[in-house]
Amino acid sequence: MFTGIVECVGNIKKVVSQKDCLHLTIAPKLVFDDLKSGDSVAINGVCLTVTAFSLDDFDVTVVPQTQLVTNLSELKQGDDVNLERAMKLHSRIGGHCVQGHVDAVGCIVSLKAEGAACLAVISLPAEIEKYVINKGYITIDGMSITVIEVMKGFFSVT
Repeated sequence: MFTGIVECVGNIKKVVSQKDCLHLTIAPKLVFDDLKSGDSVAINGVCLTVTAFSLDDFDVTVVPQTQLVTNLSELKQGDDVNLERAMKLHSRIGGHCVQGHVDAVGCIVSLKAEGAACLAVISLPAEIEKYVINKGYITIDGMSITVIEVMKGFFSVT
């Protein structure tokens, strides 16, 4: 479980395709000194398991099913990703409970500056439309965000 509060940004150091799987090596901008093999880490909101680690980076594997329902297969060496380690029971939950299991992928349809904020309108796949509500929360690339408005086939956030 995660909170949807991004801990830090990481940089993709290496991408290797092997037997239908995608192996990523990620260097977090903060030191994750308590990380170990088997830990769950949200990569752009997607729950993945650490397969190897060092003080500077860690490895995860993206299996075929995860590649089908996320945009992680589009990542390239040098790309930045949002990172969050699994929440601890004795910590505050600043966002909302995020499982890291992706239900659908939307596309940004429009961006509009609104003072210091930016209004984003995002396509809303029909299979999850009934679960997205005004003033509810949604996770986008690992960030817990409040839904501003739901329209047929779209929703907006700032």
